Amino acid sequence: MVMNDLAHQRRLFYDRYIRWLFIAAAFLMSLLIASIIFFVGRQGLLTFADVNPIEFFFTARWAPSAHAFGALSFISGSFFVTLLSIAFGAPLGILGAIFMAKVAPQWVRNILQPALQLYVAIPSVVYGCIGLVLLIPFLQSSFGVRTGFGILSASLILAIMILPTILSLSDDALRNVPPALEEASLALGATWWQTIWHVVVPAALPGILTSIVLAMARAIGETMAVQMLIGNTPLIANSLLTPTASLTSNIVVEMGNTMFGSTWSNALFLMAFVLMLLSLGMILMIRRLGQRRAV
Repeated sequence: MVMNDLAHQRRLFYDRYIRWLFIAAAFLMSLLIASIIFFVGRQGLLTFADVNPIEFFFTARWAPSAHAFGALSFISGSFFVTLLSIAFGAPLGILGAIFMAKVAPQWVRNILQPALQLYVAIPSVVYGCIGLVLLIPFLQSSFGVRTGFGILSASLILAIMILPTILSLSDDALRNVPPALEEASLALGATWWQTIWHVVVPAALPGILTSIVLAMARAIGETMAVQMLIGNTPLIANSLLTPTASLTSNIVVEMGNTMFGSTWSNALFLMAFVLMLLSLGMILMIRRLGQRRAV
């Protein structure tokens, strides 16, 4: 009896303090994220003490030595590269997830799962090198352009890089759909494809949208591969094959050349803050579309 009471008290002790440990961990993570946003935002907003906001957001002339800080080309470059990579990668990732979850036999899944994990482990600089060696010459010869650098090359490589995120999370979401839903649809006379498209995919839509959101976050924050393929030219692209730049590529190229606290440095911090806002806006947009689809 005494041993049972001691065991019960020990369980209550562990439950109470482990609960507070989880709360403290969640609070610490929230504090860290809020601190990063505050620091980057505060340092970036100091730019407006020397630069007109209209000039920063609505002009594309970037020449720090001439005190010109127009970031429109970088913002548009990041925005279009991310959207185009999602447009290329999301359909392929979802179709691949449907194949893995509902079509492929178990022995095929046993091969694809380790391959997918290896796929995730490839560094982004390797993708950039592959793009330089294979993709850029292919675009040059196919479209007759001078360089091949630009939004298209960066988007194609990013589409490949985000595939594992969409594949793995969408596969989990599709496999977690209750089998009873599929059986009921087939029993009512629906074909296999009608069941997949009208029953399974809508039921797994929250998980699929989560995979797309995480893929967008990966795409918009990617640095090395984009920096190697986009061209790093502070000009608004007039085509998909025109060299341009993104927020991440410009930050990584120029941050080491600036003095902290200068207008140039503050402008780069403001770019990082805009990058976070763009990422948040895209996440809210895709979630809004998912809510409308669910209704």
